[in-house]
Amino acid sequence: MTLVKKGSRRITVDGVMYRWRLRGRPTYTQGLVWSPLTYAVEHAETPGTTLVIKTSRPHPSNWLGRQADPVLPSDVGDGIRTARANGWTPESPGSPFRLDQSEDFVSSG
Repeated sequence: MTLVKKGSRRITVDGVMYRWRLRGRPTYTQGLVWSPLTYAVEHAETPGTTLVIKTSRPHPSNWLGRQADPVLPSDVGDGIRTARANGWTPESPGSPFRLDQSEDFVSSG
């Protein structure tokens, strides 16, 4: 699975170039703040396994107007480092690698 290039951003972490993207419109459950914001990361030059990071914050475009902090490049960099330390190999093909950082998420449901 490769990320759509439109809307993706580049980030360099520890000398390696990645692309990351979060969905512009929330899914139904994200819109109702039943599930947290997720975003995807892949190696920029040799896309293989996609990293999917589940955050502890609501989607910024949720329908309930719940305050949401933006995902900063520093957050993405920290997520990439954590995933690499836990075995994510972005250049190798395979199923998406999931990193769950949603332990503090508070659902509206």
